[in-house]
Amino acid sequence: MNHLDKRLFRNSFLIFTLCLVASSAMAQSTRKLIRNGDKFFNQANFRAALPYYERALERDPENAKAMYRAGISLIAFDKEKASDYIYKAYRAKPKVGDDVLYWLGRVDLVNYEFDNAIKNAQAYQATLGKRDDDGKEQAALLLQHARNAKKEVANAKDVFVKNLGPTVNTPYSEHSPVISSDDNYLLFTSRSASVTGGKEAADGEYYEDIFETRRLGQDQWETPKSLSGRLNGTGHDASIQLVDNDTKLLMYRQDEGGDIFMTSRDGGDWGQPQKLGRNINSKGFESDAFISRDGSTLYFSTSQFSQNGDLDIYYSKRQPNGEWGEAKNFGNGVNTPYDEDSPYFTPDGLTMYFSSRGHSTMGGYDVFTMTFDTVARRWSRPTNMGYPVNTPDDDTYYRLSPDGSYAYLSSYRMGGYGEKDIYTINYIRNAAVRGHVYSLRDSTIIPGVELVFSGKTASNTPLEYRDVTKPDSGNYQVSVLSSRPYQVTLTKDGKTLATEQYEVPMSLSDTTVFEKDFYIAFEDTTGVGTGAYAFKRIYYDTDKYTLRPESIAELDNIVRVMKANPALRISIDGHTDARASDEYNVTLGENRAMAAYNYLLQQGIPSNRLITVSYGERRPAAPNDTPENMQLNRRTEFNVIRSAEQ
Repeated sequence: MNHLDKRLFRNSFLIFTLCLVASSAMAQSTRKLIRNGDKFFNQANFRAALPYYERALERDPENAKAMYRAGISLIAFDKEKASDYIYKAYRAKPKVGDDVLYWLGRVDLVNYEFDNAIKNAQAYQATLGKRDDDGKEQAALLLQHARNAKKEVANAKDVFVKNLGPTVNTPYSEHSPVISSDDNYLLFTSRSASVTGGKEAADGEYYEDIFETRRLGQDQWETPKSLSGRLNGTGHDASIQLVDNDTKLLMYRQDEGGDIFMTSRDGGDWGQPQKLGRNINSKGFESDAFISRDGSTLYFSTSQFSQNGDLDIYYSKRQPNGEWGEAKNFGNGVNTPYDEDSPYFTPDGLTMYFSSRGHSTMGGYDVFTMTFDTVARRWSRPTNMGYPVNTPDDDTYYRLSPDGSYAYLSSYRMGGYGEKDIYTINYIRNAAVRGHVYSLRDSTIIPGVELVFSGKTASNTPLEYRDVTKPDSGNYQVSVLSSRPYQVTLTKDGKTLATEQYEVPMSLSDTTVFEKDFYIAFEDTTGVGTGAYAFKRIYYDTDKYTLRPESIAELDNIVRVMKANPALRISIDGHTDARASDEYNVTLGENRAMAAYNYLLQQGIPSNRLITVSYGERRPAAPNDTPENMQLNRRTEFNVIRSAEQ
């Protein structure tokens, strides 16, 4: 080895050694970050653990353990990112954690991948030992939650869920909405950075405080203010219920295991909270409560009487001396071996809402309802309020607005501002759609036209509404379920005159009216032409939208007629046979219409004189039973919608 080779060897060896040292230092640093994250992770302080794992991933993007635990930590904050992390960790290292299949199922559940959640829950079950009772219970619950969620989402309710917005909701948790009797003053509980003292609890979140805000408009709220001082102590404080004409506030305070308090005000600030008596509060955990409208009964959630520490709903009657009497189990099939919380009743006391981790929950807490039969003198069985009120994560604190027209809800659902947010729940209502049917030729009304509105509910149940235009006025009116598209078919004397899509806007009141007029080429009952203009149809090969030579000849004829008649406007209608799906055929029909449209544009016809419509397979010219008939259906038609004579 010569001198130059020796020097190059020494330099290369030095660089290699430095790289090893740097790599070792980086590896040690990555391991230290993960260890620091693990300290918080093992305390379920996921917010504090997450930055350590993400910093470790910046240094080592393929570190399976950091990805896995970061994914679990993210489930409450970013469900989609949590799924990406956990699945990527599993693919990199299938044994990244003993419970990895459980967490795959769990993250599938909250991301609405129910079949995958079921598959992973079953795979997790197969890995458990005979004595792993806790694992078997968790696997069985996950499996049941996924099956419940799949059923509920497939049978969705017509409900509009709306986030209360970033003025109230933050990247932290907001819950326990309490609305005043005039619907303009809102109390709620937050763990945001604005809490009194800004101190963190053991789970890495700030301690809960009660906040207040006032309505500025229908969807606008003033900047919330913390009720510091008397209402917000050094631990957790939470709003529960306004009572006695909004002069008293039932609230939660972290005291012993957690207790129920009452505070009052007389036009000014809230007074010092007073703890309710020993028949309500105990050394256990009392989390939430509700006082009936007449003030005679208090319903509350407590762990005092359960054997495994779960919450159950109990009630107490007010005694002649004003104190609350002995607590009694609410019964009626409400309480399960899992948590029941957040009792709430309608003013008449005949409908109850509560949240539960048991019953037929979709995962976490779901809101359930039950009604009292005044004849049979008994409560109905608890019923899951369904999707989208409930989701595969926690949904709690269901509270009706003063007039009962909508509700407030606290929920960990996708699309929020952080963790748990406050939402409003509005039930979509019927709306009246009314208008006239006019002739395109001279704008005269056309009586005797039947209009059929065809649509679907959120659970895909068919809807159909119909009316006939009146002899004298030519008007119609139908009451339809709002917030969805309808296909409107107009017929007269058994012949279809037109088919049109109409999107009915959302209505949250049964008195809403929408105006919709329809214009049809009434004289054209054949669907071929109008007046003096009768353009020929053009046809296509199977699954094609290429123009044939004979089609070019007819299009050139249309060009000559339209250039000679500058007021002429036409509709180019694309059609197909029935051999593919409806969705595919609508697209194919549009492509066929656009082929003719683009040719006419190239020949100098202005775009404002042309419109395109695709009917797909919905308006066949002949039955789809022979090759010859199917050829008749693979077509484009040209219908005049305005001319110089009109």
